[in-house]
Amino acid sequence: MSEVKLSVNERIKGESRHLRGTISEDLKDPLTGGFTSDNFQLIRFHGMYQQDDRDIRAERQAQKLEPLHNVMLRARLPGGVITPKQWLAIDEFADTHTSYGSIRLTTRQTFQFHGVLKRDIKLMHQTLNSIGIDSIATAGDVNRNVLCTSNPVESVLHQQAYEWAAKISEHLLPKTRAYAEIWLDGEKVESTEDNVEPILGDTYLPRKFKTTVVIPPHNDVDLHANDLNFVAISEGDKLIGFNVLVGGGLATTHGDTSTYARRADDFGFIPLSHTLQVAAAVVTTQRDWGNRSNRKNAKTKYTLDRVGIDVFKAEVERRAGIKFSESKPYEFTSRGDRFGWVSGIDGKEHLTLFVENGRLLDTVKPLKSGMREIAKVHSGDFRLTANQNLIVAGVAPENKAKIEAIAREYGLIDDSVSDQRKDSMACVAFPTCPLAMAEAERFLPEFVTQIEGLLDKHQANDTIVVRVTGCPNGCGRALLAEVGLVGKGPDKYNLHLGGSRYGERIPKMYKEGLSSAVILQELDSLIGLWVDERNSGESFGDFVIRAGIVAEIKVSKVDFHD
Repeated sequence: MSEVKLSVNERIKGESRHLRGTISEDLKDPLTGGFTSDNFQLIRFHGMYQQDDRDIRAERQAQKLEPLHNVMLRARLPGGVITPKQWLAIDEFADTHTSYGSIRLTTRQTFQFHGVLKRDIKLMHQTLNSIGIDSIATAGDVNRNVLCTSNPVESVLHQQAYEWAAKISEHLLPKTRAYAEIWLDGEKVESTEDNVEPILGDTYLPRKFKTTVVIPPHNDVDLHANDLNFVAISEGDKLIGFNVLVGGGLATTHGDTSTYARRADDFGFIPLSHTLQVAAAVVTTQRDWGNRSNRKNAKTKYTLDRVGIDVFKAEVERRAGIKFSESKPYEFTSRGDRFGWVSGIDGKEHLTLFVENGRLLDTVKPLKSGMREIAKVHSGDFRLTANQNLIVAGVAPENKAKIEAIAREYGLIDDSVSDQRKDSMACVAFPTCPLAMAEAERFLPEFVTQIEGLLDKHQANDTIVVRVTGCPNGCGRALLAEVGLVGKGPDKYNLHLGGSRYGERIPKMYKEGLSSAVILQELDSLIGLWVDERNSGESFGDFVIRAGIVAEIKVSKVDFHD
């Protein structure tokens, strides 16, 4: 029997000396603005992607210049909680040391810097470290930033869930000292022990791994997009344990029918005391059983379908030394963020601000300056949401008027923003993402305006969850939308229909490779049918399935490409 050939990434990880590579040497090379060879991949484990400005790539090539290399950094921020002091520091760095000057709120409930030149990378990490933030394991084949429902109302329950999100994040982090050595000038403590990475392993995971903590009835983190999910079960305001769901994921590859989006499977209930051992057991099972030869089939969802859900679950139980109990009942009744002011049970006020595409920059509106002014006077914290928005949390009632006045002055509160716009989302795509095939962030605002016009035309009096992603890798979570556009080329998208309003169903591809103009024509007709033939209160996603416009995806391995 011939030995299975491992992917190139497995060699890179195995030879990296626990993620060190020759990154330090690359930093000193003045002849290129980028990272060479294996380090291009290894910096991802340190929370960065090498990118360039694709809008000027051809121009620089004509000038016989290399692309304008820079890095995007994604911070590690479990649960998306950040203090005003931290915010002011990242705001200043974005102003002075990034090409775009923006702070980007992401679907991973954290922030990103875009356009950081090589000369400023170490300063960036040291600046973050000085305020208690890092970017360890926010990219690469590891467990990434742990999401937690942004619940500003039930503050006691949220605090407990958030603390578990932070514990899970710390428990699953790489143990190597490479990050501190390279970026923080820490003492070099390269280990020769065989068991340096007891959970992740010396060659780390086969592929990226994503984890959430979810507080029903709010599915604002889209749990079915993630490998491992802890659904909070409470009695009153006391967290008693979690239902554990495993194997969600949205990334696909165009033209490869062995890839598909998949919902997570419910393994059962565990008490709080078992949380970390179950997290480690799921991760190590995927570490040992995941596909290391074909990265397109390396995610947890494919491992479950290959070995069988029951077999995977039994192995997790064996490794954790526990047995799952029957899942506790729960229900999702909302998915997006609750905008405006809400009062918490702790007597504090919480303001959720809509940030279109998560981009904070002083362009049409001085949004970034507005957040700076709020941070100067706010004594609570900020919570970044998994829907690219921001909550000013823990506002004392006497400070409410002051915070609102600032938000309105700088355009952070705009009463003219429609509910449809708030129900729409896109990934970054052009000009920075090297994987982008089509526009997404820059495309979405006008596309939503067109959809608003169609809803008005047909007097829909409702909204549709709309998402756009510039490639099939899933960052914009289009494959959990009622209408999902997946980029395939310049102004070419695959149109998916039939996701559920609360994110519990994968949408089916309706038509392939459509221009945005044709998509709007299709939606014009479909919205008209929906308005004319819908049942009372029936969402668009439910309607297109009931009406037979698309088939429901029940088992992704079978139904996604059928």
